[in-house]
Amino acid sequence: MHPRWSALKARVSNRLARHLFAAPHRLPGTGPMVSFTFDDAPKSAATIGAPILEAYGAHGTYYISGGLVDQWCGNWTGVSADDIIGLHRRGHELACHTFSHTRAIDLDTEAMTAETEKNRHYLSSLDPSIKIENFAYPYGFGAVSHKRRLGKIFRSVRGILPGVNSGTVDLQYLRATPLIEVEIDREGIDRAFEEAAAKNGWLIFYTHDVKAAPSSYGCSPSLLRHALDAASRRNIPVLSVAEALGRAGA
Repeated sequence: MHPRWSALKARVSNRLARHLFAAPHRLPGTGPMVSFTFDDAPKSAATIGAPILEAYGAHGTYYISGGLVDQWCGNWTGVSADDIIGLHRRGHELACHTFSHTRAIDLDTEAMTAETEKNRHYLSSLDPSIKIENFAYPYGFGAVSHKRRLGKIFRSVRGILPGVNSGTVDLQYLRATPLIEVEIDREGIDRAFEEAAAKNGWLIFYTHDVKAAPSSYGCSPSLLRHALDAASRRNIPVLSVAEALGRAGA
């Protein structure tokens, strides 16, 4: 497929996925909460990002592609199997991408099933106690053709449409705000928390690598700490996606 048509197809499918086959759930509105999520996941997200979260008594959610483990992707090296096991044993949530990190829109039903099952099997093979409950679309592109099936397998599916989840949300297309150095600054983070507090909503941040000089998809340790400080100042609990869903009764 020509790249231009591929990009158009992805945008159309992503837009439709926001609205069709919704899994509505009313958030209780008992108070704001925030989740920090790491996509793919780079090694630095585990070796640098996780200890920062732990220093605040918090856990993150790591959407891992098994096919990227120990692999150089051009921007970072992926986590190792030992990193994954360590994250799990320290209380962080392991969640699902496609195994090969292929966009959902580029997979038919059979291939999508094979990708998610291969990824789940790989992660559970590292430690049988690993439970995979949540999914995020690689590259953030939702796929309307897969949304219903994913909703039967996972408690939630996350995209990268910015904003606070509040009121009645679609659990199969959760909003997420970039915690990415080139896309948000400290004032933007503070505004996001103010919105979450005003709406009693669920703020989800997503990023990739965590380094002093991050890629164009990641954040610095200082930006991550600023976001955690912002939550602490407002007494907003930092929860993994699974923990937040439990708090929301989902």
